[in-house]
Amino acid sequence: MMLERLDNIHPALPATSILLALLIGALLADWLTKRLLLRFIHGFAKRTSCTWDDALAKQDVFRWVAKVVPALIIYLGIQIVPDLSETVTQLIRSVAMGYTVLMMTLALVASLNAANQIYEGYPVARDRPLKGFVQVVQIVLYAIGGVLIVAVLINRSPLLLLSGFGAITAILLLVFKDTILSLVASVQITSEDMLRVGDWIEMPQFGANGAVIDVALHTVKVQNWDKTITTIPTYTLMSGSFKNWRGMSESGGRRIKRSLFIDISSVRVLTRAELDRFRRFTLLTEYIEQKQAELKGYNAALKQEVSEEVNLRRLTNIGTFRAYVSNYLKNHPQIHKSMTLQVRQLQPGPEGLPIEIYAFTLSTDWSVYENVQSDIFDHILSVVQEFGLRVFQNPTGSDLLQLKALQD
Repeated sequence: MMLERLDNIHPALPATSILLALLIGALLADWLTKRLLLRFIHGFAKRTSCTWDDALAKQDVFRWVAKVVPALIIYLGIQIVPDLSETVTQLIRSVAMGYTVLMMTLALVASLNAANQIYEGYPVARDRPLKGFVQVVQIVLYAIGGVLIVAVLINRSPLLLLSGFGAITAILLLVFKDTILSLVASVQITSEDMLRVGDWIEMPQFGANGAVIDVALHTVKVQNWDKTITTIPTYTLMSGSFKNWRGMSESGGRRIKRSLFIDISSVRVLTRAELDRFRRFTLLTEYIEQKQAELKGYNAALKQEVSEEVNLRRLTNIGTFRAYVSNYLKNHPQIHKSMTLQVRQLQPGPEGLPIEIYAFTLSTDWSVYENVQSDIFDHILSVVQEFGLRVFQNPTGSDLLQLKALQD
């Protein structure tokens, strides 16, 4: 009856009034779902002990689903509007359905983000990150959603659109070249356990030297030691090379490999007085006794009479110094005893005779490692003169001033 009265006033009033009522109903439904339903769902999720509902709420999954409600109202209600042509009705229904497909696609993508967020809360996620694979599935969902939206808008079967993809495969491969390369790289990195979140890596060609904070499909983010962020394309990790310090961290020891340069002119044979003095050094007592016994036996076994001491084997200050440093490291509480430990000579050069310290600290922490290494060389540098040795150093201003004073 009401529609007949409106039709008597103006023929377009019935259709206009129903369209207006439909629009108001859709807006009201949208307001109710946002203000009431979503607030209730989010509040309920916070009160529960489960983590999955919190992740879904944080990723706005419920918000995307709620946006479907007004679209469905328009999709179902447009059919009761009188005097609308079939073309207009179909167009509005297609747009509403396309919008629904878009919202559901975004909801599924957000659900995958929520699932990955929950997975990252487990310890296994550090060893086997799935973010790259999740992003691949999201790309597939976007592609399927796009095809369905176009199919709905043109009122054609999705299979008809999919059948045409074969003709544009080459173009798609070109467009998604980086994505395909990154996908392959992500699979290799994950399967071979080459990189994890938290690993410290070095990649000089990209200026990366720090901890990995994110491993995604297309990029790997590295927080450098100076807190800057370097973004590296994932596929370059496979096409290039990088250094991963995880092995060092897991071994429980960090290597010290540093040389002390000795002035070769200070190397000489020890005197008897020095031998007696070094015998009183706790770290050298056993070494001196064993070495003297060895040399005494060797020299006594010589077949010919020795007229010059140069023909005898004797202890040197550089050899005794090496033995002292080696025993010092073996007794150091911060040096790893089950890993390689040696004090060796390297090839002499313009800077003197290098005595290399090769050992591992018990701690892999950078600051602790540097402190231990510094303490060791503080001690070595301070005792080197006890052996009659001099550390090599290029002439400085003070050396030149002393030389000039002597000449004057």
